[in-house]
Amino acid sequence: MENTPDFRARRRQNWIVLGLLYAFFYASRYNLSAISGQLCGLFGWTNTQYGIFETMMPLVYGISVLVNGPIADRIGGKRAFLFGAAGVTAMNLLFGLGTQMVAKPAVWAVGGRTLLAPATLHYGISGGMALAAMAAVWGVNGYFQSFGALSIVKVNAHWFRMSERGTFAGIFGVLIRLGLILAFSGVPLIASHLPLPWAFWAPAAGVAALLVLNLLLMENTPKEAGFEAIDVGDGSANEDEAPAPLGEVLRTVFRSRAAWTIAIGSMMIGFVRRATVDVWFAKYFANVWLPHGARLSDYWPYQLAAWGIAIFGIFGGFAFGIASDRVFGSRRAPVIAVGFLGMAAFTALLGAANSAGGGPWIAALLLAGLSFFVNGAHGMIGGAASMDFGGRKAAATAAGLFDGIQYFTSAPFVGIGLGKLIDRFGWSAWPWAPIPFALAGAVVVARLWNVTPAGAAAPAASQQTSASAGR
Repeated sequence: MENTPDFRARRRQNWIVLGLLYAFFYASRYNLSAISGQLCGLFGWTNTQYGIFETMMPLVYGISVLVNGPIADRIGGKRAFLFGAAGVTAMNLLFGLGTQMVAKPAVWAVGGRTLLAPATLHYGISGGMALAAMAAVWGVNGYFQSFGALSIVKVNAHWFRMSERGTFAGIFGVLIRLGLILAFSGVPLIASHLPLPWAFWAPAAGVAALLVLNLLLMENTPKEAGFEAIDVGDGSANEDEAPAPLGEVLRTVFRSRAAWTIAIGSMMIGFVRRATVDVWFAKYFANVWLPHGARLSDYWPYQLAAWGIAIFGIFGGFAFGIASDRVFGSRRAPVIAVGFLGMAAFTALLGAANSAGGGPWIAALLLAGLSFFVNGAHGMIGGAASMDFGGRKAAATAAGLFDGIQYFTSAPFVGIGLGKLIDRFGWSAWPWAPIPFALAGAVVVARLWNVTPAGAAAPAASQQTSASAGR
């Protein structure tokens, strides 16, 4: 049944509207990072103060995906995704309004490196009050954002067989990078031609439109779309379709040694990816390389970085996914470990080039190369391993564990911690900070080299390992 043209067409429709909504979730999350230089310039915020946003949002997000994973497993991916989309839309609209508090922009010395006077705000609002209120709104945005990855994995665990999930992880990576292109290339363009609130209102409009399309065109399972349920090959074929009790869902994930090891690997990816290609690179270009008075939307080295990060990230997602399925017999750990080694190498090269004054073009190329390994490994954990080790019933809980721990543990380091590091030592210290985490991730994940989920078809040499790892 799953190979019929009708089934493939219906799955494609499901996947397109679901995936585009997920891409706009990213656009409505990283729009803040994309215009961080402009926003800090407007309010007079330091890197440390900006780091509050990059601490608050991932902390809330990380806690929320852990809490909301079992909820999504109970209510289904469609309901969870639509609820999250409604909240994301509201919070971006509200944050855009917050940028209107400025009565008189901050004053900077020529060159934009030294603050002379912070912004003057309407209604007697203090700078600290404005910072706290906007950080709180962005934190609530993180709560609603948490439903995105949970829901997309929950739905697709019913539609994709295990032998297809590595390739699915590559498609998952395309969606992530599409969202980042919308944020890091599209949002600065919007902010250069429209009032600043539209950097948040335009992505919110995209989320709202795709909410409606998903309501009309997306279904949780093949059965709900009029097809028979498929045997996805992860050992869950004998499970019924009824939601599992919460205790059963939690036991499925949290009793698995392999799942916890993957979670630690996800944690290490969070330190690397959020410190570089997902958060701070736009502000790096704005603070270090952007000529005074120029705009990021018109600065070609930055645009090369934004598009290079997206395109090489897409290549990495497919390369890692296909290699996992076809070379390593649906084992995820080997390619993830290779990804960590690549992350360490490219962050070291970026640090060396940055210290030697290699220039913005070299930095852009190295960030693109780094994205190949970051997105390849992240897509495997978020898009394949969570389905493998969670099964159909606990896929969202597994995704919550893997995704949540990545954000929760990295938040203090990537946010306020990295902001303070940059304020104290300058941008030359920035690329070196995540290297130890990349090396630690390679060591941890390599311990699962031959592991596949219990009950799944595994290479002959790993059958015993697979059976023990699932317990």
